[in-house]
Amino acid sequence: MTKIDWQDKKNLTMLADFYELTMANGYLEHGLHEKIAYFDMFFRRIPDNGGFAIMAGVEQLIEYLKNLHFSEEDIDYLREKNMFSVKFLDYLRDFKFECDVWAVKEGMPIFPREPIVKVRGPVIQAQFIETMILLTINHQSLIATKANRIVRAAAGRPVLEFGSRRAQGYDGATLGARASYIGGCDGTACTIADRDYNIPATGTMAHSWVQLFETEEEAFRTYAKTYPDNCVLLVDTYDVLKSGVPNAIKVFKEEVVEKGYRPKGVRLDSGDIAYLSKAVRKMLDEAGLEDCKIVASNSLDEYIIRELLLQDAKVDSFGVGERLITSKSEPVFGGVYKLVAVEKDESIIPKIKVSANVEKITTPGAKDLYRLYDKETGKAIADLVTMEGEKVYEDRPYELFNPLYTWKRKKVYNFKAEKILTKIFDKGKCIYESPNVDNIKRFCKEQIDTLWEEVLRFEHPHKYYVDLSYDLWKIKDDLLKEYSIEKLS
Repeated sequence: MTKIDWQDKKNLTMLADFYELTMANGYLEHGLHEKIAYFDMFFRRIPDNGGFAIMAGVEQLIEYLKNLHFSEEDIDYLREKNMFSVKFLDYLRDFKFECDVWAVKEGMPIFPREPIVKVRGPVIQAQFIETMILLTINHQSLIATKANRIVRAAAGRPVLEFGSRRAQGYDGATLGARASYIGGCDGTACTIADRDYNIPATGTMAHSWVQLFETEEEAFRTYAKTYPDNCVLLVDTYDVLKSGVPNAIKVFKEEVVEKGYRPKGVRLDSGDIAYLSKAVRKMLDEAGLEDCKIVASNSLDEYIIRELLLQDAKVDSFGVGERLITSKSEPVFGGVYKLVAVEKDESIIPKIKVSANVEKITTPGAKDLYRLYDKETGKAIADLVTMEGEKVYEDRPYELFNPLYTWKRKKVYNFKAEKILTKIFDKGKCIYESPNVDNIKRFCKEQIDTLWEEVLRFEHPHKYYVDLSYDLWKIKDDLLKEYSIEKLS
């Protein structure tokens, strides 16, 4: 059987959990394959106990859905499993994607238990794309969310993503760089991310460069001669204060300043960053290099960066690697994909999953998602999940209530209600053009600015409200009663 080159990224159709294929075969064999089903992707909790997450990965989801097709090699593989009918294999050979798909725009803050991707279509197709929807959105949303936490901790100082070598796979590096940029990073060390996604790539030297030469001064001088207009020197290979910075100052003056340029910076990659940065700043200033920046790296995250700044570290920008690109503190974005409704005789029949674990009970029905904004402040008040087509009137007060603790209620006035699920596929045809990554990054910042500061806290953030409309809550409540343990027993 022909092997598929791992570099062929145009066709990821077979990147699916095997049960999606066994179910698809079963649907077809029993005449259920054309039944129209609705699925929601949502997540249950925010990584790092944060106040919000960030939607990312929609562009790659679109690319995947556009290229859905089964090759003869795929069909040969499935035939050899001796599990699938000839009818099913013929169906795959002529496969054509026909679903409607909606998604929250990339860069938008998102919250638990609200639909962030919605799919309507033949169940054989809507079920099949589960794994790739989750894989695509979970990964990039996780990294964009982590990046934004780190960027906010840096308090306006540039943050560069340095994590490629410790990313979890090739796409973990390249798409992680993309997601980091959406979340607010200023650039990446990943060259291919610059080539493919226009994420500004940056980098200067490693310790090996310094070690290769007979002396540290020679290493710095050679580099400065090569890049006098963009000279950043790594000063911690031997001794930062006794050799690294003195040699850097000497070379800056002789190879950079004398040629009409200004030194860009020095980088610290080890040691006590807070102590060293203050000492280095003093040495650079006394040498007349007040504009020379100090860059810090070395296993940083939002907590370390925040502590450094509280200690008055003289760091102008940060390079963040493994703890960003892997979201080391919480490396899973727990998005799930659940059946919520089916169509029968031109009616939409809500479906629910019931569990003793309250978190795992789903919200049934075909839905719309609104974000309510205060017209005076522009701040987001709450998200509202409604039945599909349900109207939210802005010219009258709207009563929000907690779906679990229904006595907790609040009336909102003078608000604007925006639908935040955007249709991206209509009957299998893409009808949405993804913005470029710079516009997504800008949009992300604008949308985060609509959140109250209390939601942005790292510890114990204010819980942003995601409420159900009364009609949707009533459907859920009725179904829970219908499937209660008492009735089933």
